Amino acid sequence: MTVTAPAETKRVERRALAVACGAHALHDGYTDLVYIMLPIWQHEFGLGYAVLGLLKTIFSGTLAGLQIPSSLLAERTSPPLVLALGTALAGLGYCCLGLSGGVPALIAALFLGGLGASVQHPLGSSLVAQAFAGPRSLRALGTYNFAGDVGKMTLPAAASLLLLALPWREALALLGGLGLLAAVLVFALMPRIGAGVAQDAKQAPRRRAPTLRFGFPLLLTVGVIDSATRMAFLTYLPFILAGKGASLQTVGLSLTLVFAGGAAGKIACALIGARIGTLATVWLTEAVTALGIVVLLPLPLEAALLLLPVIGVALNGTSSVLYGSVPDLVVPEKRTRAFGIFYTGTIGAGAVSPAFYGLIGDALGIPATLVVIAGGVLATLPLTVMLRPALARGGAAGTKDAA
Repeated sequence: MTVTAPAETKRVERRALAVACGAHALHDGYTDLVYIMLPIWQHEFGLGYAVLGLLKTIFSGTLAGLQIPSSLLAERTSPPLVLALGTALAGLGYCCLGLSGGVPALIAALFLGGLGASVQHPLGSSLVAQAFAGPRSLRALGTYNFAGDVGKMTLPAAASLLLLALPWREALALLGGLGLLAAVLVFALMPRIGAGVAQDAKQAPRRRAPTLRFGFPLLLTVGVIDSATRMAFLTYLPFILAGKGASLQTVGLSLTLVFAGGAAGKIACALIGARIGTLATVWLTEAVTALGIVVLLPLPLEAALLLLPVIGVALNGTSSVLYGSVPDLVVPEKRTRAFGIFYTGTIGAGAVSPAFYGLIGDALGIPATLVVIAGGVLATLPLTVMLRPALARGGAAGTKDAA
């Protein structure tokens, strides 16, 4: 018994992490696959930029807004079951996109896909955290988060290759079928993790994190602006590249380059932050992001492709640093709620922003819109200065208000 129990625990851990990582990769890939489809839908249905931004908002907004209800549903039923059902709905949404004959059908299918995708972040991270006890859960969650970036790189790239051989409707239906298969695997393979798995975590010493009254709200505001500008940039980047002569496959490659840089940025910015501090890292990444967007506009296509991984490092690195700062501003017993608020706020902002910037695009054109986006990135810098006392000194007084 003393030999098999630890072995069984490790098997449960490995299975939980593997299934959660697979679900994260698929769901994040589905979320960012919409970027590839926007130019196709524009040509197919004659859509303006505001409508295209609305389509992205439908998917991401549904995803963001239903995360908390998905968590509540899982508490009353079974997290693996809800995660499997959500994966099936996300796949079904893409199958329905392949059957879409107009904008109303696109909206309905994107809503269905967003509904399914809303379960993944809260349930996947929760299942991983339950499976791994103590400090090991932090490393496991890091692996889980990286898996999402792998999905962002691989699924759009796979879609680009499929579109070489298949019409877009058949390609989306095939990718949707992948989600239905994944749902069966999630339900069959995800361990039924109970409260007893994390007993060691309950016995671990509790540490109170210092914070100031407005520390967490300021951090959330910075995260909201960062997410809004990041998602707007990714939404309208394909149109900038198309204006430089990029083919559909090149657009898919460009997004893969951005996401590859973003995956590297999570690791690089963590190392940089350990050396120069959180606030200095945010200043560096936001400045590089804004400068990169402005420099990208006049470059020829080949040079622009070379710049995209650098932009990706800064673009995604900021969010990683901000997310990692939440524990520094909230006491342990309120971190779950704080992370939920942070996830919902940032993803929600990213969902709404494409429609907002689409209105600017219709009025001023896409190049001018990207300049406005770069200005929005720089708007975070004064807020980070206000955050310095919260991260440097702290105090437990503001925690009740913060979360």
